[in-house]
Amino acid sequence: MKCTILHEGKGRMRVHVEKVRMTLHRADVLEAYLNHHDAIVHAAVYERTGDVVITYTGKRTAAIAILAGYKFDVAEYDALVTSADSRRLNREYQDKMFDLVAGRCLRKLFLPAPLDAAYTAFRSIRFLWKGVRCVLSRRLEVEVLDALSIGVSLLRGDFGTAGSVMFLLNLGSLLEEWTRKKSLDDLARSMALNVDKVWVRSQGTEVLVPLTKVRSGDEVVVRSGNMIPLDGTVLEGEAMVNQAALTGESMPVRKTEGSTLYAGTVVEEGECVFIAKAEGGSNRYDKIVAMIEESEKLKSDTEAQASHLADRLVPYSLGATALTWLITRNPTKALAILMVDFSCALKLSMPIAVLSAMRESSAHHISVKGGRFLEAVSKADTVVFDKTGTLTYATPKVAQVIPFGGHREADMLRLAACLEEHYPHSMANAVVEEAKRQGLTHEEYHSQVQYVVAHGISSMVEDKKVIIGSAHFVFEDEGCCIPEGEQEKYDALPAAYSHLYLCIDGELAAVICIHDPLHREAKDAVKALHESGFTNVVMMTGDNRRTAESVAAEVGVDAVYAEVLPEDKAAFIRQEKAKGHTVIMVGDGVNDSPALSEADAGIAISTGAAIAREIADITVASEDLFALVTLRRLGEALMERIHGSYRFIVGFNLTLIALGVAGVLPPATSALLHNGSTLGISLGSMTMLFCYMVLMCIAHWGQWAVCLFTVVLFAMCVWRHRSNIQRLLSGTENRIGQKAK
Repeated sequence: MKCTILHEGKGRMRVHVEKVRMTLHRADVLEAYLNHHDAIVHAAVYERTGDVVITYTGKRTAAIAILAGYKFDVAEYDALVTSADSRRLNREYQDKMFDLVAGRCLRKLFLPAPLDAAYTAFRSIRFLWKGVRCVLSRRLEVEVLDALSIGVSLLRGDFGTAGSVMFLLNLGSLLEEWTRKKSLDDLARSMALNVDKVWVRSQGTEVLVPLTKVRSGDEVVVRSGNMIPLDGTVLEGEAMVNQAALTGESMPVRKTEGSTLYAGTVVEEGECVFIAKAEGGSNRYDKIVAMIEESEKLKSDTEAQASHLADRLVPYSLGATALTWLITRNPTKALAILMVDFSCALKLSMPIAVLSAMRESSAHHISVKGGRFLEAVSKADTVVFDKTGTLTYATPKVAQVIPFGGHREADMLRLAACLEEHYPHSMANAVVEEAKRQGLTHEEYHSQVQYVVAHGISSMVEDKKVIIGSAHFVFEDEGCCIPEGEQEKYDALPAAYSHLYLCIDGELAAVICIHDPLHREAKDAVKALHESGFTNVVMMTGDNRRTAESVAAEVGVDAVYAEVLPEDKAAFIRQEKAKGHTVIMVGDGVNDSPALSEADAGIAISTGAAIAREIADITVASEDLFALVTLRRLGEALMERIHGSYRFIVGFNLTLIALGVAGVLPPATSALLHNGSTLGISLGSMTMLFCYMVLMCIAHWGQWAVCLFTVVLFAMCVWRHRSNIQRLLSGTENRIGQKAK
């Protein structure tokens, strides 16, 4: 790519692309390509000017080389871009906005009054029909108020007010739709940028490749606990697939040769090979958007109550309008009430606040599936931790391999790595990494691998049954034994480590000692959780009691449960919920899935099993446990924002109604202020929650400042127009007296 450097500073550069017409698609692909490089911190492409601004780390020459090495219209780069086009979305709504505003200005300047009145009457048909349709379906919603305000203005011959109201309604609707779609698109993009890797079968072997490299027709292998990355057709094998995320089915579906698989579903049992139907990365955005749209149905209780209140207030607005007209006989004052309703701001600002909170959570490497779960986190008093990969690092290390039965240490580590590499668990990853570090290659020489949830792995090697897993699995379930004469060696196993037991043909062949160090911040994070309001921090693990109690004492949890099974974790959470507690569960493995599903909010670690991430309501990065504290604060800030928006909306709109009835504000001005406040609240809902939290901490009374300002403004208006109000009241009293006579 040829480009000219316009100006640059330390770590930042602005260039202009030469001799290429910058289309929307080209700009998207170039931006995705640049942001895909580790050396580029951030890149922004401006398609109208053909300029590119990059912020980079390292040497300047490396950044220039990345720019120079790019080529336009290369099909391979298209996979880096999600299917939605944010630029196209912005351009579409910018054009709509220009057409709407320019059209109104031109009509006001050049269209004769009779033609303008006819045009206004014609445009009103759509609004009037919406109101009539609501009445016919026995629903009193905001469309009824809009239709009445426009209809009354037309009947009074006030075409200017009717046209202004329709213009403001169209403008508000356009901005609201743009705001919501932009929030949805930003959130979906932030969630879709994660690059997953999948096993692809090629020339008789399995190769781990990035999802973006998968092509239509490739043979993809998925096993227990794996998420299916693309739509496809089963070529061989058999699996039970959880499709609840797409179809709502509560039970797993059996998939055999010829069955259709859907991206985003999870293999619960078995394994299969399927033929990919789409390119790597395609349709992922659409499925994420569908998930987010579905998550908007998972409203928090507070959000749902505000939405229901908006609908319940419509009859009161109609009643107040009728009452005002009966008392004052002034249609202008009655019309001022119709211009103001509560439902627009309440119904728009609440979902946008949730979408904004979800997007901000994503910026902190936290993926949230709905406002209900943020509310649950904000008011939870009990948090349950799994130990391995959660309180401890997601990448534990192999400390020692102790062979039994005359086997060689290197051979046993190679065999263990060959079995463990197929399953995404932290201890399995440790075995694979240690084998790689020692240069031990482990070709696929075993038969089909079977994963036993919360226990271990079983397979056949050279006609001998090989299993690896927990002591309970190998000694109690499988009946394996310790080689004769090596009991003393077994008893001397170091208690400071977690143990993986490898058995061949019913006899212990090796014990792999796993050093599972605590997160550096684990103790401080648990302390911070206590300070943020959690009264009960619990650790539950399938590990041995000595190791579990040692970890619990070090991190400072309130209770510890060791050697538990998955169903025990789920049962504990059910018991706590029955006692009235709000419980969140934090885990990373397949064995944590039942507990994650049972909790009020299940939180999975991003490096854990795919099925845990799928079932969980929230996913956090494993690098920093303080993400849980951040999540708590985001949840609390979201709830405070929803409550604050609710108070402002009710207070401000009541003030507009009062000023309209008093004759201070004409109907068109009321409509303008109402729509302006709706957009203002919506834009306010999109601001960062952390900024909102800081402001709330600095001035806790600030939530009442707007209400106080509104009251003062109202008092000033009343004082300024006191003479008009006195005449209004005296006239009202005279009419009431005449009716009494």
